[in-house]
Amino acid sequence: MIKEKTITDLSQLDIKGTYTYADYVSWNLTEMVELIKGKLFMYSPAPKTYHQAISFNLNTEIGLYLKGKLCKAFSAPFDVRLLQPGNETQDEKILTVVQPDICIICDRSKIDERGCIGSPDIIIEITSPATAKKDLNEKYNLYEQNGVIEYWVVFAEAKYLNQYVLNTEGVYQLHQTVFVTGKITSVVFPGLIIAGKDIFNF
Repeated sequence: MIKEKTITDLSQLDIKGTYTYADYVSWNLTEMVELIKGKLFMYSPAPKTYHQAISFNLNTEIGLYLKGKLCKAFSAPFDVRLLQPGNETQDEKILTVVQPDICIICDRSKIDERGCIGSPDIIIEITSPATAKKDLNEKYNLYEQNGVIEYWVVFAEAKYLNQYVLNTEGVYQLHQTVFVTGKITSVVFPGLIIAGKDIFNF
Protein backbone atom coordinates (compact mmCIF):
# COMPACT_ATOMS: atom_id res chain seq x y z
CA MET A 1 0.00 0.00 0.00
CA ILE A 2 1.43 3.36 -1.07
CA LYS A 3 1.23 6.04 1.60
CA GLU A 4 -0.37 9.24 0.35
CA LYS A 5 1.83 12.31 0.45
CA THR A 6 0.96 14.74 3.26
CA ILE A 7 -0.23 18.11 1.98
CA THR A 8 1.84 20.80 3.69
CA ASP A 9 1.74 23.59 1.10
CA LEU A 10 -0.93 25.11 -1.13
CA SER A 11 1.29 24.48 -4.16
CA GLN A 12 0.53 20.77 -3.72
CA LEU A 13 -3.18 21.37 -4.33
CA ASP A 14 -5.03 21.95 -7.58
CA ILE A 15 -6.58 25.37 -6.98
CA LYS A 16 -9.31 24.52 -9.51
CA GLY A 17 -9.94 21.07 -8.02
CA THR A 18 -12.89 19.93 -5.93
CA TYR A 19 -12.30 18.86 -2.33
CA THR A 20 -14.25 17.59 0.67
CA TYR A 21 -14.02 18.09 4.41
CA ALA A 22 -12.21 14.72 4.58
CA ASP A 23 -9.48 16.24 2.38
CA TYR A 24 -9.49 19.46 4.39
CA VAL A 25 -8.82 17.77 7.74
CA SER A 26 -5.99 15.70 6.22
CA TRP A 27 -4.01 18.75 5.15
CA ASN A 28 -1.22 20.18 7.30
CA LEU A 29 -1.15 23.71 5.94
CA THR A 30 0.25 26.82 7.55
CA GLU A 31 -2.18 28.92 5.48
CA MET A 32 -5.84 29.18 6.40
CA VAL A 33 -8.29 28.09 3.71
CA GLU A 34 -12.02 27.59 3.35
CA LEU A 35 -14.02 25.26 1.13
CA ILE A 36 -17.16 26.55 -0.54
CA LYS A 37 -19.02 23.87 -2.48
CA GLY A 38 -15.77 21.97 -2.84
CA LYS A 39 -13.75 24.90 -4.14
CA LEU A 40 -10.72 26.35 -2.36
CA PHE A 41 -10.77 29.90 -1.07
CA MET A 42 -7.60 31.29 0.42
CA TYR A 43 -7.50 33.74 3.28
CA SER A 44 -5.92 37.14 2.80
CA PRO A 45 -3.07 38.04 5.19
CA ALA A 46 -3.81 38.22 8.92
CA PRO A 47 -6.65 40.60 9.82
CA LYS A 48 -5.70 44.21 10.49
CA THR A 49 -5.72 45.63 13.99
CA TYR A 50 -9.01 47.47 13.53
CA HIS A 51 -10.69 44.29 12.28
CA GLN A 52 -9.58 42.53 15.46
CA ALA A 53 -10.76 45.44 17.62
CA ILE A 54 -14.24 45.28 16.06
CA SER A 55 -14.31 41.51 16.52
CA PHE A 56 -13.39 41.91 20.18
CA ASN A 57 -16.06 44.59 20.68
CA LEU A 58 -18.76 42.41 19.12
CA ASN A 59 -17.65 39.31 21.02
CA THR A 60 -17.76 41.28 24.28
CA GLU A 61 -21.29 42.59 23.71
CA ILE A 62 -22.60 39.25 22.43
CA GLY A 63 -20.88 37.34 25.23
CA LEU A 64 -22.47 39.52 27.88
CA TYR A 65 -25.91 39.02 26.33
CA LEU A 66 -25.54 35.24 26.01
CA LYS A 67 -24.18 34.71 29.52
CA GLY A 68 -26.30 32.03 31.18
CA LYS A 69 -28.18 31.24 27.96
CA LEU A 70 -28.16 28.01 25.97
CA CYS A 71 -26.81 29.64 22.79
CA LYS A 72 -23.06 29.94 22.31
CA ALA A 73 -20.91 32.34 20.28
CA PHE A 74 -17.63 31.40 18.62
CA SER A 75 -15.03 33.43 16.76
CA ALA A 76 -12.53 32.49 14.06
CA PRO A 77 -10.68 30.25 13.71
CA PHE A 78 -13.70 27.97 14.16
CA ASP A 79 -14.80 25.52 11.47
CA VAL A 80 -18.42 25.60 10.37
CA ARG A 81 -19.34 22.62 8.19
CA LEU A 82 -22.37 23.34 6.06
CA LEU A 83 -24.24 20.33 4.75
CA GLN A 84 -25.35 19.29 1.30
CA PRO A 85 -29.05 18.61 0.50
CA GLY A 86 -29.96 15.48 2.41
CA ASN A 87 -27.87 16.64 5.40
CA GLU A 88 -25.26 13.92 4.94
CA THR A 89 -22.73 14.32 7.73
CA GLN A 90 -19.92 12.04 6.57
CA ASP A 91 -16.65 13.94 6.11
CA GLU A 92 -16.34 12.80 2.50
CA LYS A 93 -19.83 14.15 1.71
CA ILE A 94 -19.26 17.63 3.15
CA LEU A 95 -18.09 20.12 0.52
CA THR A 96 -18.21 23.34 2.53
CA VAL A 97 -16.26 24.42 5.59
CA VAL A 98 -15.99 28.12 6.44
CA GLN A 99 -14.57 30.14 9.31
CA PRO A 100 -16.88 33.08 10.00
CA ASP A 101 -15.48 35.90 12.08
CA ILE A 102 -18.28 35.28 14.61
CA CYS A 103 -21.17 32.84 14.70
CA ILE A 104 -23.94 32.12 17.21
CA ILE A 105 -25.34 28.60 17.57
CA CYS A 106 -28.39 27.69 19.65
CA ASP A 107 -28.80 24.02 18.73
CA ARG A 108 -26.11 22.50 20.94
CA SER A 109 -26.29 19.21 19.02
CA LYS A 110 -24.56 21.04 16.15
CA ILE A 111 -21.46 21.72 18.26
CA ASP A 112 -18.74 19.09 18.47
CA GLU A 113 -14.99 18.97 19.11
CA ARG A 114 -14.28 20.01 15.51
CA GLY A 115 -16.56 23.04 15.43
CA CYS A 116 -20.12 23.32 14.13
CA ILE A 117 -21.89 20.90 11.82
CA GLY A 118 -24.93 22.56 10.26
CA SER A 119 -26.05 26.16 10.05
CA PRO A 120 -25.51 28.68 12.87
CA ASP A 121 -28.38 31.01 13.74
CA ILE A 122 -26.34 34.17 13.16
CA ILE A 123 -23.12 34.72 11.23
CA ILE A 124 -21.05 37.91 11.30
CA GLU A 125 -18.31 38.67 8.79
CA ILE A 126 -16.05 41.69 9.24
CA THR A 127 -15.17 42.56 5.69
CA SER A 128 -12.33 44.44 4.05
CA PRO A 129 -11.52 45.38 0.44
CA ALA A 130 -9.67 42.04 0.16
CA THR A 131 -12.61 39.92 1.41
CA ALA A 132 -15.65 41.97 0.35
CA LYS A 133 -16.28 40.05 -2.89
CA LYS A 134 -16.34 36.70 -1.09
CA ASP A 135 -18.41 37.99 1.85
CA LEU A 136 -20.99 39.70 -0.38
CA ASN A 137 -21.23 37.03 -3.07
CA GLU A 138 -20.10 33.47 -2.35
CA LYS A 139 -20.71 33.61 1.40
CA TYR A 140 -23.90 35.66 1.11
CA ASN A 141 -25.39 33.08 -1.26
CA LEU A 142 -24.04 30.18 0.79
CA TYR A 143 -25.49 31.41 4.09
CA GLU A 144 -28.82 32.22 2.44
CA GLN A 145 -29.06 28.77 0.84
CA ASN A 146 -28.18 27.09 4.13
CA GLY A 147 -30.80 28.92 6.16
CA VAL A 148 -28.60 31.13 8.36
CA ILE A 149 -31.35 33.38 9.76
CA GLU A 150 -29.25 36.52 10.24
CA TYR A 151 -26.12 37.59 8.40
CA TRP A 152 -24.28 40.72 9.51
CA VAL A 153 -21.65 42.18 7.19
CA VAL A 154 -19.48 44.72 8.99
CA PHE A 155 -17.66 47.20 6.75
CA ALA A 156 -14.76 48.00 9.03
CA GLU A 157 -13.10 50.82 7.09
CA ALA A 158 -16.37 52.60 6.27
CA LYS A 159 -17.72 52.04 9.80
CA TYR A 160 -21.16 50.65 9.12
CA LEU A 161 -22.83 47.25 8.93
CA ASN A 162 -25.63 45.65 6.96
CA GLN A 163 -27.99 43.22 8.69
CA TYR A 164 -29.57 40.70 6.32
CA VAL A 165 -32.48 38.54 7.50
CA LEU A 166 -34.19 35.61 5.78
CA ASN A 167 -37.74 36.32 4.68
CA THR A 168 -40.56 33.76 4.56
CA GLU A 169 -39.31 32.58 1.14
CA GLY A 170 -35.85 31.91 2.55
CA VAL A 171 -34.29 34.88 0.75
CA TYR A 172 -32.13 37.52 2.42
CA GLN A 173 -33.51 41.01 2.67
CA LEU A 174 -31.61 44.01 3.96
CA HIS A 175 -33.19 44.56 7.36
CA GLN A 176 -31.09 47.41 8.63
CA THR A 177 -27.96 49.47 7.94
CA VAL A 178 -26.25 50.61 11.13
CA PHE A 179 -23.75 53.44 11.42
CA VAL A 180 -21.68 54.63 14.37
CA THR A 181 -24.55 56.76 15.65
CA GLY A 182 -27.16 53.98 15.36
CA LYS A 183 -27.76 50.62 16.99
CA ILE A 184 -28.49 47.11 15.78
CA THR A 185 -31.23 44.91 17.18
CA SER A 186 -31.04 41.20 16.41
CA VAL A 187 -34.11 39.52 14.93
CA VAL A 188 -33.17 36.14 16.40
CA PHE A 189 -32.49 37.73 19.81
CA PRO A 190 -34.62 40.89 20.22
CA GLY A 191 -32.86 41.56 23.51
CA LEU A 192 -29.48 41.75 21.79
CA ILE A 193 -29.08 45.45 21.03
CA ILE A 194 -25.63 46.86 20.27
CA ALA A 195 -24.80 50.51 19.72
CA GLY A 196 -22.74 51.33 16.66
CA LYS A 197 -20.32 53.35 18.79
CA ASP A 198 -19.63 50.23 20.85
CA ILE A 199 -18.94 48.20 17.72
CA PHE A 200 -16.61 50.64 16.03
CA ASN A 201 -14.91 52.05 19.14
CA PHE A 202 -11.11 51.82 19.06
